[in-house]
Amino acid sequence: MEKQLILAALKKVREHSPKRKFVQSVDVIINLKGIDLKKSEQAVNFFVTVPYARGKKVKACALVGPELLAQAKSVCDAAISIDEFAKYQEKKAVRKLAEDFDFFIAQATIMPKIASAFGRVFGPKGKMPNPKAGCVVPPNANLKPLYEKLQKTVRLQTKNDPIIMAYVGNEGMKDEELADNIHTIVEAVLHSIPKGLENLKNVFVKFTMGASVQIGETKDEGEGKPAKVKKNG
Repeated sequence: MEKQLILAALKKVREHSPKRKFVQSVDVIINLKGIDLKKSEQAVNFFVTVPYARGKKVKACALVGPELLAQAKSVCDAAISIDEFAKYQEKKAVRKLAEDFDFFIAQATIMPKIASAFGRVFGPKGKMPNPKAGCVVPPNANLKPLYEKLQKTVRLQTKNDPIIMAYVGNEGMKDEELADNIHTIVEAVLHSIPKGLENLKNVFVKFTMGASVQIGETKDEGEGKPAKVKKNG
């Protein structure tokens, strides 16, 4: 997908999004076609690192043993030692923890203990430390580069429908930055789906309270036409 098409769509988004009293988020909606989500190899579920932080702090909590505890406390937003796992016997406490943080970093050597203490809640919520995001680390890991990477990490996932929605930034960011983030995400999806462009129906971008604007045109509609504005229902 050409970046110029993304920039044109972002321009229209700004034109059709009245100023609000808060900073609106910018989302990309990718609609797929010809995908059988019942086949695990066709479902989308992976992480991608975008070029620019998305204007919203990503909170990470480390679940560690004594080897990483001091470093985790200085680098991450929170650190929970294996000795403190017993405090989270009630589901309510684990649910609150899951809601408070975007990512959980795990020391690999204590993963069984982490799964036992948090898995029953983290698993269904998709919050278990994920090696695909680099969040399962050895006891001698350097956490600072990982924490910085997580600030730019986006999870791309299809659930019940062939649709991927991702938060790419906020309206205070430059269009070039937003376009680079969107381009990275779309290209990553195209490389992950079986037939690439043939499986791409359309892509929209929108502000929180604004209209959805289609980036470019669908394959059937040809090229060179302006992006379309579509009210979100």
